Amino acid sequence: MFEGFETRRAKANGVEIHYRKGGEGQPLLLLHGYPQTHVMWHKIAPGLAQRFTVVASDLRGYGDSEKPPAGQENVGYAKRTLAQDQVELMAGLGFDSFFLVGHDRGSRVAHRMVLDHPDRVERVVMLDTIPVDTAFENVNADLATAWFHWFFMRRPEPFPETMIGSNVEFYMRHLMGSWSVIPDAFTDEAWAEYLRCFEKPEAIHASCEEYRAITLDLKHHAADRDKKIKCPLLALWGGSRHTHPGWSTNVVEPLSAWRERCEDVRGRPLDCGHFLPEEKPEETLQEILSFLTEA
Repeated sequence: MFEGFETRRAKANGVEIHYRKGGEGQPLLLLHGYPQTHVMWHKIAPGLAQRFTVVASDLRGYGDSEKPPAGQENVGYAKRTLAQDQVELMAGLGFDSFFLVGHDRGSRVAHRMVLDHPDRVERVVMLDTIPVDTAFENVNADLATAWFHWFFMRRPEPFPETMIGSNVEFYMRHLMGSWSVIPDAFTDEAWAEYLRCFEKPEAIHASCEEYRAITLDLKHHAADRDKKIKCPLLALWGGSRHTHPGWSTNVVEPLSAWRERCEDVRGRPLDCGHFLPEEKPEETLQEILSFLTEA
């Protein structure tokens, strides 16, 4: 995986961030989702690297990045903090502005980043997500069932940590299997990396702290509700929800949700589940390339 990419660590915002870097051209930052790592990009990163300098990083608390204490109100894992990590990582690499693609949790960080650092991001791609506050405003029984982990992981420690840690592989296979619809989308090599990183107790705890930080994230979004995203935005989402009809992109139409926050929005569903870069890598790659090369 990631042939031709360098593997490095760098201090950013006071924490060690693990990342891979490859390719040439305008800088492009890729931010992964839960419960994965930067490895989720392995099918499309080589194609992106033909046109861009690609940086695929592990968010703090995930993968091989540092997992510091959460602090008061879980501020250490608020999306504002995670966004600052990545902005400083890119600045340290010499990139004051860049393109940005986020999936799942990475898209939450991306949303915070384009609000807090509007001059840093030239274009943004949001994969299979809607604004977090919009999602919570539209919670119903189906969405609460599909997103059970959002509520479960916010419980005080050590309850969720203990439950997840009792059988990590079962938990991960349940989540990733029920959120995907394309058979064999996850390669053996990628799966082994996801499990290696997530099965560590400190990783399970950090991921729970990141979900607990949603209380603070919602406060930040409430304060910025009228602030518009300045850069063009592409939204792509999985259109196949056979096992989870209550997924947020079914409860709320994604383009309508993002158009409330950004004037220049386009996008469409792909015929897959939640993990677009692994379930439909060719289509995902072409959509991203088409959108970014417009610039």
